[in-house]
Amino acid sequence: PVFHYEEGFGLLRKMGLKQRGYPNRGRSSALLAQSGDVGRLDSPKLHFHVSQRICMLFPVPLPHGHMAFPFPGNKNPTRVSDSTLPQRPAPGMWLSTEIEAPSRLASREGSMMSMGQGNRYAHTALSRRRRHQRGRVNMQDYAAEIVELVKAKNPAEPEFHQAVTEVVESTALVIERHPEYRQAKIMERMVEPERVIMFRVPWVDDQGEIQVNRGYRIQMNSAIGPYKGGLRFHSSVNLGILKFLAFEQVFKNALTTLPMGGGKGGSDFDPKGKSDNEVMRFCQSFMCELYRHIGPDTDVPAGDIGVGGREIGYLFGMYRRLRNEFSGVLTGKGLNWGGSLVRPEATGYGCIYFASEMLSTRGETIEGKTCLVSGSGNVAQYAIEKILDLGGKPVSASDSNGFIYDEDGIDTAKLHYLMELKNERRARINEYLEKYPSAVYTPFDPMAASSPQWDIKADCAFPCATQNEINGSDAKNLLKNGVYVVTEGANMPSTVGAVNTFLDSGILYAPGKAANAGGVATSGLEMSQNSMRISWPREEVDARLHHIMKSIHEACIYASSAYGTPGNYVNGANIAGFIKVANAMMDQGLV
Repeated sequence: PVFHYEEGFGLLRKMGLKQRGYPNRGRSSALLAQSGDVGRLDSPKLHFHVSQRICMLFPVPLPHGHMAFPFPGNKNPTRVSDSTLPQRPAPGMWLSTEIEAPSRLASREGSMMSMGQGNRYAHTALSRRRRHQRGRVNMQDYAAEIVELVKAKNPAEPEFHQAVTEVVESTALVIERHPEYRQAKIMERMVEPERVIMFRVPWVDDQGEIQVNRGYRIQMNSAIGPYKGGLRFHSSVNLGILKFLAFEQVFKNALTTLPMGGGKGGSDFDPKGKSDNEVMRFCQSFMCELYRHIGPDTDVPAGDIGVGGREIGYLFGMYRRLRNEFSGVLTGKGLNWGGSLVRPEATGYGCIYFASEMLSTRGETIEGKTCLVSGSGNVAQYAIEKILDLGGKPVSASDSNGFIYDEDGIDTAKLHYLMELKNERRARINEYLEKYPSAVYTPFDPMAASSPQWDIKADCAFPCATQNEINGSDAKNLLKNGVYVVTEGANMPSTVGAVNTFLDSGILYAPGKAANAGGVATSGLEMSQNSMRISWPREEVDARLHHIMKSIHEACIYASSAYGTPGNYVNGANIAGFIKVANAMMDQGLV
């Protein structure tokens, strides 16, 4: 059965059917039967392409979920066997289809075939599939437009581009179902910071020389609460890195269930090798500008790389002097002056709690697992401590110069020595071998295609150092060595190639915005304690942290399943965080 595209409507009219609308529009023309038993059709017309001739099918809905397809001059019921759906043809274009006898058809007057609900080619399934395919293409175009817009507005900021690309690709699944987000330009507004603050920071070193650094604060999104995010002091800090961190912070904070917006700040000042007095003078100068833009109900910074308890103390002291008030404007404070128990441990503990939740989906625990850990700062130290608490065996740690591998495992005594090296002596990690010579130290080669710290036999990996420390080659090495759990303690420590490798392999992979949210969650708990002027015991804070990490895991699982990618923690984290912030932005109008 073959007929011309334009002639099809004339055939339908001969069969007692009316055509409304023009056949070549984007939405389908509705076909109405003159008899009352055929309802309106509001779905794309279905075109089935197989070989070199053509047949246009005009589905007509019948009562009780049946579908009828008219064929010219064909008195025998037939059905389509090909499922390929090509693009809509132009008027006068010919298509073709294969026809085969159906296994179960209800007869219908004239040259119609009818199909039951169980048929593979029922109208609802076909129209849904066609709409889905067209919507998916549109969403891909939309996602590409957002990424290109960000790149054009923010050139030479690859980390920010990377973070935006990941989130936009994940949330396209949401926007496809909720076009109101696209209409309100929610994503376009999310990628644009609400406020970017940049300022000079002059200070005097111990030799009496004036030094000048640059300070930043990115206030990204405050739809669900005051800006919340750390301060990073490191020579690598620039606007692009802080935008990426602030953007990630928005979704991370949303996942915690606490009312916190997203922000990030810092400076290109590096405290390594500086005396306490130099660090104090810098922090005081930094706060002389920052204090104008923060507050307990506006923006609450915390620590990050290069900003620990010492730096938070100097910053808070200057803020208190400038504002003449004692408030919870910073988190990570000392216990004697408003800090929270478990706050130093929170990011590392939370990372391991999240890994435990992932393993529980396979009926496993951390106990007995060999674990690779990168970094030797706050996050790495307490990740190692919690691995030990749960019966695992951590075997590595690193700093910016190189890494140590201790095949016997880093036990509690070795961890205490590592903490002394990094927190008190502020030494390099190679000095670990002075007390434990059985360990192996390997310096990093920045020109190498892969890092040897990820080419070690293990079960779990916890990157807790910095962004993009695991590339595609490293990811393949991890899989080759038996690693099947990767939980990110740092912010975006895996490149796009590494993330794709992990997802394609089907291992348990948790992105940083979900797995390292324990730190900011406990900062939120510190804010609550400050507001109430109370201090919770250690057990209560730890229990609340554990509950929050469990809730984040459940949110990721639910969101990934609800949007068709079960087990994908990247999509789950991005979608769950996006929906919460997007709904708040919709409720609050165009601001």
